[in-house]
Amino acid sequence: MSNIAKAFDNNNGKAFIGFVTGGDPRIEKTKEFILEMIRAGSDLVEIGIPFSDPIAEGPVIQEANIRALRSGTSVEKLFTLVEDVRKATDAPLVFLTYLNPVFHYGYDAFFKRCNAVGLDGIIIPDLPFEEQADVREPASKYGVDLISLIAPTSEARIKEIAKTASGFIYLVSSMGVTGVRSEITTDIASIAASVKSVTELPVAVGFGIHTPAQAREMARIADGVIVGSAIVKIIAEHGEKAGSYIYQYVSEMKKAII
Repeated sequence: MSNIAKAFDNNNGKAFIGFVTGGDPRIEKTKEFILEMIRAGSDLVEIGIPFSDPIAEGPVIQEANIRALRSGTSVEKLFTLVEDVRKATDAPLVFLTYLNPVFHYGYDAFFKRCNAVGLDGIIIPDLPFEEQADVREPASKYGVDLISLIAPTSEARIKEIAKTASGFIYLVSSMGVTGVRSEITTDIASIAASVKSVTELPVAVGFGIHTPAQAREMARIADGVIVGSAIVKIIAEHGEKAGSYIYQYVSEMKKAII
């Protein structure tokens, strides 16, 4: 069983996945925040690689990217961070990044480094499905899961996308960019059922989830819930003192899906 699969196996298939922008407000605090999330019950943590043009992100995560870049965060520093976090936990860790940093690092070199530091998977929102092969091959070579996204508009291609996916399926709850939403109106249940009919991979829902009630509802439909902007917002509000607030928030969200 892969490390990512264990995240879903630990809780009758219901996993809480938290996101943090690497280096926000500085790299040393990111380690603390990751470990607080895991201590609070996060089964998998996504670490965002800050990028100057994050097209899938709303204002909250865009601003976190700016703060992280201003603090001097780099891809290499985030690899060192993962290596350091690995000394304290074996919880699954995944990078969320745009294709540009991976391309410039070099695909083979990037995934070789992922393997060396203990990273389990990668999510690349701007990687078109038709161009995945160039990334999937080196990722697979070094044992890194390339996690596919399925959006509300992807239903006609679900079978194609799911067939080559690994790790888990990231089901996007709403059209648009990341950010908290007062309600999620997409027919997630129907899309999740379509995905599950063609793959045994777990399905986790993200984009917009930020309340325990929303998390509970999505957990009835899917195998996990992904929360990003709400956690990043806590960091924006409390800065370097955000650790205890993150712990409290993640604890509440985790309890909602058990």
